[in-house]
Amino acid sequence: MTSAVDGGVPPHGRIPKYYAVKAQLLNLLSELGEGALLPAERDLAATFGVARSTLRQAIQELTVEGRLKAFRGRGTFVAAPKLIQPLGLVSYTEAVRDAGRRPGRRVVTVETLPPGPDLAADLSIDPATHVLHLERVLLADDEPLGLESTYLPTSRFPDLLDGFDPTTSLYRHLGTRYGLVYTEARERIETALATPRDAMLLGTNPSAPMLLIQRLSTDQHGVPIERVRSLYRGDRIGFETTLRAG
Repeated sequence: MTSAVDGGVPPHGRIPKYYAVKAQLLNLLSELGEGALLPAERDLAATFGVARSTLRQAIQELTVEGRLKAFRGRGTFVAAPKLIQPLGLVSYTEAVRDAGRRPGRRVVTVETLPPGPDLAADLSIDPATHVLHLERVLLADDEPLGLESTYLPTSRFPDLLDGFDPTTSLYRHLGTRYGLVYTEARERIETALATPRDAMLLGTNPSAPMLLIQRLSTDQHGVPIERVRSLYRGDRIGFETTLRAG
């Protein structure tokens, strides 16, 4: 089977030297296995017969893609596979557990604020009312994967925080406390750049690839429940869905 790197070779067969090194590195990563320390740059450069600057370019691409993880003062290691999460009306907690990982959340912000006209329209509320803003870092085995901001109308959920642990599943709490069923959602996915604050909270840098998912969810009565903005690390998480004709 053709690898992703081999598939990037143009018909004329001429490729940058670093790209050929990247293909060799991928073979090496497969042999080393998850968590292994990458050999020293000088040794790899000598093995592949290239300059260290060429080797660094290949390593940098593999790091951006999430194949390698670099730790200052410790070295560069073979990264664990990305977490692949289904796109659908399922809680983050359930999706992470189904993948064999340990879900978690770290609370960043809990506040009430005016919604503004666009958010008020999305949630079908009076712009003069308030929304609850819950911002949390999404974790898998204590690794930050995403930054999630959820907005809910306080007029509908005035006592939402009573008895709710914000490090746990909001999806489940809304179902248990209010009898809500997530029935439909409109979702938009696009690429984005993290702000310096986002990058700090996610333990990455602003140049790393990010996936921005914005969702508006409605209940079994067609009433909006929440609007959610989620920024995910493209190097550590991916998404999949099943498409059917008709």
